[in-house]
Amino acid sequence: MPTRPTSVSVEPELQKKLASELFNYVWTLLERPDRSERESDRMIDAAHASRFFWEAISEPVKHARGEWQISRAYATVERAEPALYHAQRCLEICEDQRIGGFDLAYAYEALARAHGVAGESDKASRYEREAREAGARITEQDDRDLLFSDLETLSR
Repeated sequence: MPTRPTSVSVEPELQKKLASELFNYVWTLLERPDRSERESDRMIDAAHASRFFWEAISEPVKHARGEWQISRAYATVERAEPALYHAQRCLEICEDQRIGGFDLAYAYEALARAHGVAGESDKASRYEREAREAGARITEQDDRDLLFSDLETLSR
């Protein structure tokens, strides 16, 4: 992989702070019911930036979560193709790195949501079933409840 440009190389602690703050900023925009088109664009930009900053300094689970969040941002603005791409990347990272539980369940949730946005109801239903099965194995009750709550918001 090419060397990261020095203009975006920062100390690891600052990089973690940027990645985390951008991730949280995306959440504030995802939760906004009256988001403007410009805010939607910023949400997507921030999700990509957060993922970029996590790349060099964190473990693969953060990479998977970054891909999940990018997919969610695109699905929220009904852009199916990039939502599908990043949902699939999330699942690939989980499979390649043997990441299970919460993150695997959310990889399936992302695929269900993205396929729903794409109008592919059979695939959306398949991945929703996968998410529910993986979710049933999540040990933390709060995490399991969060997943099942999010699954209730899928397009049907």
